[in-house]
Amino acid sequence: MKKFVIVIPAYEPDETLLAIIRAIRQKTENPILIINDGSGSAFLPVFEKAKEDAIVLNREENRGKGEAIKYALRYLTEQMPEAEAVITMDADGQHQISDVLRISQALEENPEALVIGCRNFEGPVPLRSRFGNTVTKYVFRLASGQFISDTQTGLRGFGRAQFSFMLQVPGERYEYEMNVLMAWAKQKRKIVEVPIQTVYEKGNRTSHFRAVRDSVIIYREILKFSFASFLSFCVDFILFGMFSLLTGGLSYSIVLSNVGARVISACFNFYLNKRYVFKSKGTLWKEALKYFALAVFILAVNTELLQLLYRYVIPVKMAAKIVTELTLFLLSLIVQKLFVFRNGESNDETRE
Repeated sequence: MKKFVIVIPAYEPDETLLAIIRAIRQKTENPILIINDGSGSAFLPVFEKAKEDAIVLNREENRGKGEAIKYALRYLTEQMPEAEAVITMDADGQHQISDVLRISQALEENPEALVIGCRNFEGPVPLRSRFGNTVTKYVFRLASGQFISDTQTGLRGFGRAQFSFMLQVPGERYEYEMNVLMAWAKQKRKIVEVPIQTVYEKGNRTSHFRAVRDSVIIYREILKFSFASFLSFCVDFILFGMFSLLTGGLSYSIVLSNVGARVISACFNFYLNKRYVFKSKGTLWKEALKYFALAVFILAVNTELLQLLYRYVIPVKMAAKIVTELTLFLLSLIVQKLFVFRNGESNDETRE
């Protein structure tokens, strides 16, 4: 195998980190790079002991896992030109050394790829971890159009040629790992999955993942899309009510009101999605054509569904309108992400 460096970001680690280093040394002489991500003076004895078999880089301030990985890549770029590849792993004992070696083998066979170790989540897995990964992988599929069985794995490998690209991916904390997958998926870069063991030490109590805050960061794109859709729905809903009052005496009142409200709200939604949600750099007129073709299709489905619900299911116009919009929300998200705004936020933008 080419010379790879094992990078381990560590924040307030216990003796598990030292056990990991010893296990690595029993299997390979490849360099180990530990990033002390602002753990504080109480944890210095662990890092001092780690220096016997690893390179330790100390950071005074805790900046997060993503920034720790970037710090390691900058160090390797400048100080270790002999490093041909990187394999990242966690400091909490979730990754087996045999699986690290399997990642290295897959990376040897796929040097241009991002190789990720994917757990099968069998056995005693903490509920929050099982639930979190299940939700995240389907959110990722909606946002990227690509299915990955384990989006939260920290066991990953990539070649030196990818260092610059990885440094350009935004994110400082746990969201960085999701952003990496999103960036690779957007650019149609190869992602290789390698099955690995599912291990949770001590019920995963040593994890520093903050369920609410970090989940919000990870799901930021779909949350932004949801908020933009909600604002556009408010515009559409208000205009629909106004137009219904103005055209109440006409036989086609519901159709005219729905079409008029949708045309205006669609223009508003296009602007929000292009400018703030997907941050697309694509050609305006091309994306506008695709967007409004989608809007026409959804409008037709929306109007027909609205009339059917109003006539046969929900005899209240405004209530039928709400049900219709919620039904078509996911369809709109998937199509816009995959076909309309494909040239999303460039990866060389300022780090978040």
